[in-house]
Amino acid sequence: MVDSDGRTRGGYPSRVLQNLANERIATLARGDIAAAIHGLLDGRVETVLGDSIATIEDDGVRAHIGFEHGPHREVDLVIGADGLHSKIRQIAFGTEKQFEHPMGCHVASFEVAGYRPRDEDLYVAHTAPGRYVARFPVRDDKTLFFMLLRDEYLPDSLPASESGRKAALKDAFSSMGWECPAILSALDHVDGVYFDSISQIRMEGWTKGRVALIGDAAACPSLIAGEGAGLALAEAYVLAGEIHTHGADLDSALKQYEKRIKPYAARKQRYAESLVPSFVPKTALGVRARDFATLLMRLPMFPRLLMGRYFRDAMELPEYGIAHQETQTPPNNSFKPKPLRGSA
Repeated sequence: MVDSDGRTRGGYPSRVLQNLANERIATLARGDIAAAIHGLLDGRVETVLGDSIATIEDDGVRAHIGFEHGPHREVDLVIGADGLHSKIRQIAFGTEKQFEHPMGCHVASFEVAGYRPRDEDLYVAHTAPGRYVARFPVRDDKTLFFMLLRDEYLPDSLPASESGRKAALKDAFSSMGWECPAILSALDHVDGVYFDSISQIRMEGWTKGRVALIGDAAACPSLIAGEGAGLALAEAYVLAGEIHTHGADLDSALKQYEKRIKPYAARKQRYAESLVPSFVPKTALGVRARDFATLLMRLPMFPRLLMGRYFRDAMELPEYGIAHQETQTPPNNSFKPKPLRGSA
């Protein structure tokens, strides 16, 4: 944590988080996870690219789905794993507005090649009241930037065009000091800036007839939680295991899937909501207090006192006894379920 002149005002070694998570923590790019999964399934599971589901007609036994481009199909179960702004959820359950719980912030993220200064193995962040900007190095000499801001620093409505969104970021961050002028200058040359609300999805149920939701489509904990991919993978594992266990009785499988995972996901959402003030405090005093608290994280006992509750709600994933089919990975790399910790 640095101030507007780049002087260190807070922070702690990543070893602190490793200890809190009992060494069970990893940070992976979502694209890398997707590539690994696709590599295992390629040739075994059909993959259709460049198309989208447009309609779902559920007769209670089968789901009849219409694609935007390809032919219609009849399937046993539709699983929506299409994120915060899930189209499957909208078709089957209703408008996003019914389930979205805004957390009062927006986030922008983008990569820049060759940015300097570059601090290897360091996550460097600067905070002003209501705004937060951070950088950290990734491979191929690229730097990943995060910009968080409370909604009051945005126009009344988020601009629809990328140029408009870049302009909104410049308005919000140009007065912050530190490296913000250089970061905003680099932003001019970036294509494809991610810019979205920080929201959760809260639903009474994740299944309806022959449609089920997993991941952010079902229970987005928000970017603040830092665990969307881990939670999504756990949900996918449990859903697959319950379908395997119950066979043709899909109704029972879907009910058990929700029963096992929903309480855990709800806790994650509550924890994430409580973290918003620590990322983007509203006042200068709040920023100083947060930075001081991160210095205390270097001392014994304080990590558990300040952050322990985010890491100790382990959930035991069931072992479903699913036989491992032949895959591209050696048998000794077969997945063995272990407790799901508070960070993944």
